[in-house]
Amino acid sequence: MSTFASPPYQVAQPQIVALRLIGTGCVAFGVFLSGFVFAEPAPYELWVAMLIGLWFMLGLRISRNVAPLLVLFLTFNIGGLLSMTQMRDLGSAEMDAPIYVAVSTFLALSAVFYAAIIESNANVLKLMFKTWTIAAIITASLGILGYFHAFPGAAMFTRYDRAMGAFQDPNVFGPYLVAPTLYLMHGVIIGDLKKAPLKAIGLTILALGIFLSFSRAAWGLFGFSSIALVFFMLLKHRSNTFRLRILVMTLTAILLLGAALLVALQFHQVSDLFSTRTQLVQEYDGGHLGRFERHRIGFLLSMQRPLGIGPLVFATMFREDEHNIWLKTLTTYGWIGFFCWVSMICWTIYIGFKNVLKERPWQPFLMIAWIVVLGHVGIGNVIDTDHWRHLYMLIGIVWGCGALEARHQRRLARGEPAT
Repeated sequence: MSTFASPPYQVAQPQIVALRLIGTGCVAFGVFLSGFVFAEPAPYELWVAMLIGLWFMLGLRISRNVAPLLVLFLTFNIGGLLSMTQMRDLGSAEMDAPIYVAVSTFLALSAVFYAAIIESNANVLKLMFKTWTIAAIITASLGILGYFHAFPGAAMFTRYDRAMGAFQDPNVFGPYLVAPTLYLMHGVIIGDLKKAPLKAIGLTILALGIFLSFSRAAWGLFGFSSIALVFFMLLKHRSNTFRLRILVMTLTAILLLGAALLVALQFHQVSDLFSTRTQLVQEYDGGHLGRFERHRIGFLLSMQRPLGIGPLVFATMFREDEHNIWLKTLTTYGWIGFFCWVSMICWTIYIGFKNVLKERPWQPFLMIAWIVVLGHVGIGNVIDTDHWRHLYMLIGIVWGCGALEARHQRRLARGEPAT
């Protein structure tokens, strides 16, 4: 019997099976497109929006395990709509607000879509991570080549002398690369040693891309996620021999990454910007109306405005966005949105924590996605993440794996085979 049984609603007809195989490939292509966001709406939005409608027409359903995610996200965006009612004569912000909420709603539906897809067929997880890794290596390579001006026009892949690949912002580009980096690290540590050199090359490219983004959030996310991955792998694998292998491979990876970092720092443009970015508090963080002061003022303002102040309004008042996801949910989605976002994050963390060490075919994918979500919760204190496409993919992966585990437990309770 197949490792992942077909869901009860799947029709065993050759035509339907063929369509679903094509559909799975289309999902993987959508994940690939997530690495190329030059403008909005990006090809990713158009492709995934089409897929969501197509898959549900073919019979994809929202199970009771995924339904809470849908309810929380829809209520979250209702908060965004209510927040729009508080806007008055704000020019471009008032014009762009409906688009902002529409994008938020699409991203929310994309998370639910990924969760439902994974619950219906867990085999899609491996394909998703492989295509995500390919896209990440390509966009990281573009960022690296752009940073060093390797060809005419390469500067289009940089911003403020920082690599950003095929993205609009280095601060999104860097964190996007972290999940594929962990996927390759996992493969190098416990996978086939014959394939390790090829994976190590990909890992080096991604790590260099993260470094050259000069995003402190990306650096912190990468450091935390890497340590957490090794920690959970040591917890999961009880064999001392295997634990020794994990430690040896981890040390080897650290040495390789360290060597690549030393080579990069030989370039003056790299070392100069590195010394600047490693300062814990930048001028725009602690100065007058800097990031931290805006946080304080914004939270006080939000206590007086339960419906929020409207999408994109904060920047018109303080010249900069919130740069704090908790404050962003309060100002843009109101108290309702804040409650829903916090509830969704807490529920996502709980799902991962409960299942991260269980021996399942989907466990490595859940572990990687959950660890990176945890990291995003941390960096959300200094950056807005409510429109990060890859974060919604990660949330969908965690919920999808949680739904797979719930279905697995129901089968065991009925005395059915686990496979």
